[in-house]
Amino acid sequence: MVDTIRIKNFIDGEWVTDENEKILPLYNPSTGEQIGEVPVASQATVEATVKSSHEAFLTWRKVPIGKRVGYLFALREAMKNNHEALAESIAIDQAKHISEARGEVQRVIEIVEMSCNAPSLLQGEMLDQIADGINGRVTRQPLGVFCGIAPFNFPALVFGWFIPFAIAAGNTFVFKPSMESPLFMQKMAQLLNDIGLPKGVVNIVYGEREVAETWYQMPEVVGVCLVGSSPTAKSIAEACGRVGKKTMLLGGAKNYLVALEDAQIDLLINNIVQSGYGSAGQRCLASSIIAIMPDLYDKVIERLTEATKKIVVGDAMNEDVFMGPVISAQAKQRIENFIQSGIDAGARLVLDGRNPDLPEANKDGYFVGPTIFADVTPCMEIVQEEIFGPVLSVMKIQDMDDALDLIRKQSTGNGACLFTQNMYLAEKFMNEADVGMVGINVGVCAPHPYMPFGGIKDSLIGNNKVQGKDGFDFFTQNKVSTIRVAPPQNLSAEQSSGGEQKVTESAGKGNVRSCIAS
Repeated sequence: MVDTIRIKNFIDGEWVTDENEKILPLYNPSTGEQIGEVPVASQATVEATVKSSHEAFLTWRKVPIGKRVGYLFALREAMKNNHEALAESIAIDQAKHISEARGEVQRVIEIVEMSCNAPSLLQGEMLDQIADGINGRVTRQPLGVFCGIAPFNFPALVFGWFIPFAIAAGNTFVFKPSMESPLFMQKMAQLLNDIGLPKGVVNIVYGEREVAETWYQMPEVVGVCLVGSSPTAKSIAEACGRVGKKTMLLGGAKNYLVALEDAQIDLLINNIVQSGYGSAGQRCLASSIIAIMPDLYDKVIERLTEATKKIVVGDAMNEDVFMGPVISAQAKQRIENFIQSGIDAGARLVLDGRNPDLPEANKDGYFVGPTIFADVTPCMEIVQEEIFGPVLSVMKIQDMDDALDLIRKQSTGNGACLFTQNMYLAEKFMNEADVGMVGINVGVCAPHPYMPFGGIKDSLIGNNKVQGKDGFDFFTQNKVSTIRVAPPQNLSAEQSSGGEQKVTESAGKGNVRSCIAS
């Protein structure tokens, strides 16, 4: 066994250990080996993180915005200089393939770059003379301590969605990473110390649902952010609503990839493979339902099966592997149960990912190979439920309107992709697909950091989407000032009128100031 990784809470710039906290094991999903320990913070520790962040907020909010953004520029450079170490931290405990882990870190660097636009995006508004001698002004101000919860599958990305925007706006943040993939934030906390970020501006605490339950009761907490399941998002929205806290809550998904007869077949197959099997299917924008027109249906299944059989499954740190494991033994069992459910419902199992061939060193890892079902119908469980694994369900549709109707009937509405060369139909799909994010001839419709990320319906429970201008909107409040411009009482009428009479009288006397003024 490798040296044990001891994960610690990060409070006030210090690594904190609570003697009374419960400890849970941390596993490497590629091998099934225990590699570390993760603390379950006590209520006292959770409260201490919030108190620390609140004290830091009282000072941080007064730091000039240029200086706050300066820390983000420094963080960007620190992440670039530690890019490989950060990627490896994701590949080790989350077991995302190392190439994808590098991509995730790079995307967060781009998000941090975008958040450096805060001085432009946080500018307020001014309206002169809303009444006689009265001006109106709107300023964007921070609110206080925000708290956030991250899922296991994107430990870096969710950090980027929440923290840079929150602290650029002048807030402070308490972050609860997943206990299944905590290592990335241990690395990031050290970088935050290295760049000199003031203590308490970002705190990190590990724990279970009791962490959020403590947040609800603390008046210092002004808002809660989440990326997770729809039921969890709704539970947090209800709890925060009762006590008046803001929420930014991204929930679950079940995404369609629709292919019309004119789809470019090589592009289509490549994107299905990348979207459905990248990150072992453990991402909210994975295309899990492949909806195909009848004339293309058999050809897509044949080509997709051929391409999928070439996928190499194995250790996430192996450069020659395409797909790593799923996150845990429990996740593996759940996905295999869904595969059995599809068989029992009458779907045709074209490719079975259970018990894939693996190197000896990975025999105890949590692997499910790429899986393909054909002839699925809309009412099957494998179509209705989010599997969160490398399982594709291929169905026939009669036309694009048929696909749009299926998407419309879903409870979630995260993303949907269309493959076609017909721009009329592409525009129709973009307008009518009942989702928050649309892709045309791309398999993963993730927006660039300049634009907001998030779905609709049960995929987004809360006030705003993440990143882009939406991120700054969520982490600030508008303050409106009504200002009467009145002269001091000791000014004469002549002075208060702007000196117009004096300028006129002296204009012919060669007064330089008067000449300039006139």
